[in-house]
Amino acid sequence: MRIHLEKDDESMAVNPFKKSEGKAQIYASYQRLLDQWGIPVQEEDVGTAYGSTHLIIAGESTNPPLMLFHGVGDNSALMWIYNISDLSKHFYVIAVDTIGGPGKSEPNNNYNKSFDQALWIDQVLQHLRLDTINIAGVSNGAYLASYYTIKNPAKVNKMVGLAGGVKVNMIKMMMLFLPEALLPSSEKTTRKLLRKLCAPNTSFVFENNKEIMSHWTFLLKYFNNRSMMFHKYRKFTVNELSILKKKAIYFIGEHDRLSNYPAAIDALDRNQISYKIIANAGHGINHEQASRINQEIINYVLGINI
Repeated sequence: MRIHLEKDDESMAVNPFKKSEGKAQIYASYQRLLDQWGIPVQEEDVGTAYGSTHLIIAGESTNPPLMLFHGVGDNSALMWIYNISDLSKHFYVIAVDTIGGPGKSEPNNNYNKSFDQALWIDQVLQHLRLDTINIAGVSNGAYLASYYTIKNPAKVNKMVGLAGGVKVNMIKMMMLFLPEALLPSSEKTTRKLLRKLCAPNTSFVFENNKEIMSHWTFLLKYFNNRSMMFHKYRKFTVNELSILKKKAIYFIGEHDRLSNYPAAIDALDRNQISYKIIANAGHGINHEQASRINQEIINYVLGINI
């Protein structure tokens, strides 16, 4: 997450990438990560009011739909590499490249003028002809899943938040990513950042995969993180949180410095929203404890009690 301070011309579409050659490297690596998924997928670009939204679709269309949202500074190919095989056996999975992020979605000039997260997701669902969905997300994706569920509770069956909660602390986020976000991008910098994000001795799930490490390094080097500034966070009201009480669960890593701190856990407890603390996991929870998280999602969404 390199901090990029150049001012964008608000009359033009935001470019998520700092350099065209960086975009090309990310896209090529994106495809190599998809090749590692090891299952058949369909890629589709959906036109919305805010630009083209890239989807990766897996699983039988007769299965319950599960829409997935990744975090800031990453994309679907990277985020779901260790989850998609298990999840696609049970769900019709739609992994969304968040518009404004470093995936294959491409914002237009409406995105930086009047972006509405709920309307954007609605337009994707309309294209897919889905009236109701299950929805899950990691980090910022957990916020998107929470926000959409609050705005459209009748359209959401179950919601799963990973490495997130109902309280967002931007200061903690900035402090965690510094100083690596300001350092020259290299695999060494990537490794240092991942070790901060992960639980002790679990970053190997990233470090042992050469393509993941290359992809992360490209993202740190070439992603214009200002392009995500049009995704606004807002504090949820007590009445809104009561919707999540009925539909949502959060899985939070024991060592997640962004989600597992007293005020964040207190907000979940106070509003009686379900959550589980996952041992030996940090902010990379669905990579670090992939098998556990896959089964937790399957059980919760399908209503399996074990």
